[in-house]
Amino acid sequence: MFDFFKKKNFLVDYLEGFIDIHNHILPGIDDGSKNVDESIELIQGFGEIGVTDFIATPHIMNNYYPNDPKSIKEALIVVKNELIQHKLKDVSIRAAAEHMIDDNFEAILERDEIMPLGGNYLLVEMSYLQASINFEEALEKIRQKGYFTILAHPERYLYLHSKMGFHKAYKKQGVLYQLNLLSLSKYYGKEVQQMAMKLLSKGLIDFAATDVHNKRQLNSLKEVQVDTKTMELLKPILLKTNNSF
Repeated sequence: MFDFFKKKNFLVDYLEGFIDIHNHILPGIDDGSKNVDESIELIQGFGEIGVTDFIATPHIMNNYYPNDPKSIKEALIVVKNELIQHKLKDVSIRAAAEHMIDDNFEAILERDEIMPLGGNYLLVEMSYLQASINFEEALEKIRQKGYFTILAHPERYLYLHSKMGFHKAYKKQGVLYQLNLLSLSKYYGKEVQQMAMKLLSKGLIDFAATDVHNKRQLNSLKEVQVDTKTMELLKPILLKTNNSF
């Protein structure tokens, strides 16, 4: 039994038909694909592991990536036109955004300049350096607007690693957690990997995604191996992600 649970599996062997709800494959509008050629190269690379359904989520981040629904939709059209040129008929791509909870977030939320996932989910993030001081207020305003909050990659916020109480409090407030699949390896560091496993084992993860920005990350994803016990924890999360979006 011990050997069974320690057996390693390539994660990508379980991703065929997976809907990737967080990635940066739209060209030229954030720190993801630099141009449409890179976008197509990434999409083709995903196709090699059976992933052909995407919700692209470029950053909306004040003073860094000041995207809005117009800029995101324009980038989506560029990619869709290029997919036609490459005869990639089996690829489905929609657009949403990854919203930084910063000093401008509540303003764009009030003006309905956000880009939700699947109609009523809002993907948000905080800085990796410190928690957003307006996070609690933002959560309440997101609720008032009728959206469900999905916090991107909770395992990557190092300042929360020793504060499980914050995670429990966020979950009680209805915050949904999206795990980066690369966090199951040491790609972001051993501490992030350990936190990913802790959140996963405690049943705090709701959705999974790749958060892939470039070919290097996609290649790293293809090398991720997890043991059987971890895979059994992850399977229902992959299924829930597909069923929700």
